[in-house]
Amino acid sequence: MQADQSADKIGAVPTAAGGIARAAYTRAIISLPDAALLAKRAGISLKQLNDPMFRIAVGNQITFLNLVAERLPDEFLGFHLASKVDLRELGLLYYVQASSDSLGEALRRTQRYCSIQNEGVLIKYREGDPICVSFHYNAVRRLSDRHQIEFFVTMVVRLCRQLVAQRLNPIRVKFVHRRTEALGDMAACFGCEFVFGSEVDEIEYAPTSARLPIASADAYLNRLLARYCEEALSKRRVKARSWRVAVENTLVPLLPHGQGRLSEVAARLGVSVRTLERRLAAESVSFVDVLDGLRCELAKRYLQEPSLPISEIAWLLGYADPSAFTHSFRRWTGKPPTQLRAA
Repeated sequence: MQADQSADKIGAVPTAAGGIARAAYTRAIISLPDAALLAKRAGISLKQLNDPMFRIAVGNQITFLNLVAERLPDEFLGFHLASKVDLRELGLLYYVQASSDSLGEALRRTQRYCSIQNEGVLIKYREGDPICVSFHYNAVRRLSDRHQIEFFVTMVVRLCRQLVAQRLNPIRVKFVHRRTEALGDMAACFGCEFVFGSEVDEIEYAPTSARLPIASADAYLNRLLARYCEEALSKRRVKARSWRVAVENTLVPLLPHGQGRLSEVAARLGVSVRTLERRLAAESVSFVDVLDGLRCELAKRYLQEPSLPISEIAWLLGYADPSAFTHSFRRWTGKPPTQLRAA
């Protein structure tokens, strides 16, 4: 009852079970005397952190992870948290996965019931060569997230290995966000190729992986747990779509390829240009506003990477000429990008 009441107060905001935020808080209180203040700044109460019955807004969880990672500091906080968490803390979702017949079936169950754990990041499973597990943001900004998505990917890799009782390595792991290099421990854990700055957050496995048997398969238990999952799923409300967020999430991987156009974004979102303009206007924003604000935010983030030259940052933002980027940056901040980087 408490969990449902908490969700009602949040309204249409996508929520999560909050296990990641609680793991981050447990880590933070060891060395940060202001851990509770960081949670408050992120919009998360101590009641939510201390009572697993309360759900947490996904956007607030992302903000809290960013604050904790910056204060510790730990650039790979999500990976470190996921490396230590007990997979059984996934609760009902874990047990319906663990009782499945094959890895492919377990991943299909994951796609079906993932919103029980997190309504803001939906998991999709696609069989083929390779088979793919991808992550899609629902009414939540992808731009601000790095630690939560690395937590999810690490958890899925660990989960697949535990389910089939062998060290199953992906072929490739892709992230939308950019890093100049992966942590050595992270690369050793995954045992595969990393791609940063991808169009999609995705894990790729060999096609034969789908047929691997689950060590703890139990058909009767699986059917029983699936019914409980269906009941839990029916209680999760469909969240209202934010078109501004959807446009931002679509634009990020398009900018480096010079495809950050209204027509391209509309096509990818499955609507006409006029429909997209009308829906953005209903949120009191235009496509030009969204594009300009996104470029400004990305620029400030990229300038924190000392190994990224200004010319490459301009390309990542969709500018054909670095001077055009410099002109825009002066308009946004009143300063050239070189001055902000130096500071």
